[in-house]
Amino acid sequence: MEFHPQPPSGTPKPWAFPTPERGKLPNGLTVLRCHRPGQEVVAVEVNLMAPLDAEPEGLDGVATIMARALSEGTDKHTAEEFAAELERCGATLDSNADHPGVRVSLEVPVSRLPKALGLLADALRAPAFPDSEVERLVANRLDEIPHELANPARRAGKELFRELFPASSRMSRPRQGTEETVRGIDAAAVRAFYEAYVHPATATVVVVGDLEGVDLEAALTESLGSWTGAAAVPRPMPPITADDSGRVVIVDRPGAVQTQLLIGRVGPDRHDRVWPAQLLGVYCLGGTLTSRLDRVLREEKGYTYGVRAFGQVLRSAEDGSGAALLAISGSVATDVTGPALDDLWQVLRKLADEGLTDEERDIAVRNLVGVAPLRYETAAAVAGTLADQVEQYLPDDYQARLYAQLAETGTVEATAAAVSALPAGRLVTVLVGDASQIADPVRELGIGDVKVVSGS
Repeated sequence: MEFHPQPPSGTPKPWAFPTPERGKLPNGLTVLRCHRPGQEVVAVEVNLMAPLDAEPEGLDGVATIMARALSEGTDKHTAEEFAAELERCGATLDSNADHPGVRVSLEVPVSRLPKALGLLADALRAPAFPDSEVERLVANRLDEIPHELANPARRAGKELFRELFPASSRMSRPRQGTEETVRGIDAAAVRAFYEAYVHPATATVVVVGDLEGVDLEAALTESLGSWTGAAAVPRPMPPITADDSGRVVIVDRPGAVQTQLLIGRVGPDRHDRVWPAQLLGVYCLGGTLTSRLDRVLREEKGYTYGVRAFGQVLRSAEDGSGAALLAISGSVATDVTGPALDDLWQVLRKLADEGLTDEERDIAVRNLVGVAPLRYETAAAVAGTLADQVEQYLPDDYQARLYAQLAETGTVEATAAAVSALPAGRLVTVLVGDASQIADPVRELGIGDVKVVSGS
């Protein structure tokens, strides 16, 4: 048997998150392009400035229905024909609505990019919004709602947002609407929302992939360049206010064998200078299986399969007045809900008293910074992050600078940010479980007033 010598390893190449080239089409559409050699599947993200707080009163969910209806027929194709054309291109088209606006995502082989951009342009320029398709989408959404309420994690999220934000805030209500509001949505309401908020002058398209030999400017001009519309008046963003006074809400699920935990508050978003340290500190606390919360609650006590701590941007503004949700989530067996929460609070108090270790900080930096090239191997991952930056009013080089800031953040700074992000005395705790079994043990912990609400 002949053995070939092991090939020598190459010299490591420096990596940085790519900074896109920025431009604008004559119709006002902003374009970000990023050439990624070898990425033969091109990812396109379109940000539409159609935020949830712009939805008419009593029509929560109309942004979601509109987003889903964009691909349900145009002035050139019926819904079935449009789907068939996408399939012939080997393309996928998805869309969703969130607090900052509507996002439309396209993936397609680079050889069929011009054709797919034409279909995308038709969906944005002239969606048909036929009555039958809107009615079907409304019915589908109504079918989804009971399943979401039955899901403990989704139910916990709904209750946490209702607790954190005032009733007048759109953030206090389900992003995709309730049964009552969705039932009132029709094709006329969808079209009115589209006409009011979907305009090229307030939209941004991000294109990422191997663009060698592609006349992208011509392809965009021929497709999305034909999209016209009146310049929209910028909509002022309402201030984000939240009440994070320590308290507990139990969503009663009689007979539940597990308790779903969601513990959180509202804090600074990525515009704040504390964000890199906050990201690092919260990751040390509960970002991975080796983080502190998992070491105690999973490895030492065996209470759970895993507990995570995270920060999620809710909405940002140009003036930096945005906010992020800072939270801890997981699930434990019903009979250990009290002890698990007690140990979780001890972890938070110990973090405040003793701080993180240098080893925890070093591991977190390696995980966050060292694996970044793997996270962004695909064009879709890069395009999604660039679209997030646009949505959050961040500079084009933000992500690249973030990794340098993470590497420079010290243990003391990360500790202070984590303690400030998740202070033991100012957290809203939502528990979805059997109130008859868990209410009294939770009251004895003294982590806040306890309220029980129906799980229906």
